[in-house]
Amino acid sequence: MSTDLIPHPPIAITMGDAAGIGPEIIARAYLEQPTLMHNCFVIGDVGCMRRAAALWHGPGVPALPVAELGAPPSVDDNWPPRCIPVLQEGAALGAVPMGRVSAKAGRFAGRCVLRAAALALDGAVSAVVTAPLHKEALHAAGHPFDTFPGHTEMLQDTAARFLQQPELPVRMMLANHELRTVLVSIHLSLRAALDAVTFDNVLQTLRITHAALSRVLGRAPRIAVAGLNPHAGEGGLFGREELDVIIPAMQAARAEGCDLTGPLPPDTVFMRARRHCENNGQQPEFDVVVAMYHDQGLIPVKYLGIEEGVNVTLGLPFVRTSPDHGTAFDIAGRAQARADSLLAAIRMARQLLWK
Repeated sequence: MSTDLIPHPPIAITMGDAAGIGPEIIARAYLEQPTLMHNCFVIGDVGCMRRAAALWHGPGVPALPVAELGAPPSVDDNWPPRCIPVLQEGAALGAVPMGRVSAKAGRFAGRCVLRAAALALDGAVSAVVTAPLHKEALHAAGHPFDTFPGHTEMLQDTAARFLQQPELPVRMMLANHELRTVLVSIHLSLRAALDAVTFDNVLQTLRITHAALSRVLGRAPRIAVAGLNPHAGEGGLFGREELDVIIPAMQAARAEGCDLTGPLPPDTVFMRARRHCENNGQQPEFDVVVAMYHDQGLIPVKYLGIEEGVNVTLGLPFVRTSPDHGTAFDIAGRAQARADSLLAAIRMARQLLWK
């Protein structure tokens, strides 16, 4: 049975920073893929979404209606194709300067994320898909948003407090049609990221990756573990993190049933996990690569296809995905932004819901 035919609570899409491309790629997604966007609604600002929808109106392109919702929708609600349902977050935002950092836009974007998380934790929405926000604008918004580097940390904190847990371990997975990678640490300086390569953090990452992808694949994922140092340390010649930290964590994870290979040289491991047409139908060696820090894992994924890349937060008590790009202030408001990554994020959310 197609998963699109199975009733489930709606998917909430947060509008992102109003000064960036979030609103216009949401509107373009409704225009280009109305079937995929069925049972999705936007948490944001009605006026902003109407301005974004108007960007795509022209000869041969119908105007996109924007409907204001009085309450969070239910599975039984039915909207006409290409109609954009919007749940207004508080008072109207008003216009903001396009392509510029704005505390006003950052605060509104942060509020939309918190509203979506609350609805997801209450079971009113089945998944949250977040359009890009701007980290500088979020910081400029002040308390409580200036304490969070980005979406992931905000959602993690909200879920932990809801579950009354002191902390909720989560991990970022970046994926496109060719490669998946999960990160041991995310938004840290490189120096701090090196300190974060600990036994506990590596083991926790392996556990979360195994559990999440087991649900997606229906079997234990084949996990490749990247080394931290050049040539994966070369037996201790180029650093001892592999010997002292990564290998002991892998041994503990294998004892729990994880299918692991490594640590492997980080300059070649991603090629061995890549799915592409040049393989002549052969499957890659691995389903996912666990990378030790942010850029080690994200550079190869983004190089292979940022247009359809998806960010998935593993470990939350609800499904959360997002496009693998930022607010693109340089092209915001010009009707140039593509919706491919947002559409891929919505497809991924639907796949995760029914595994």
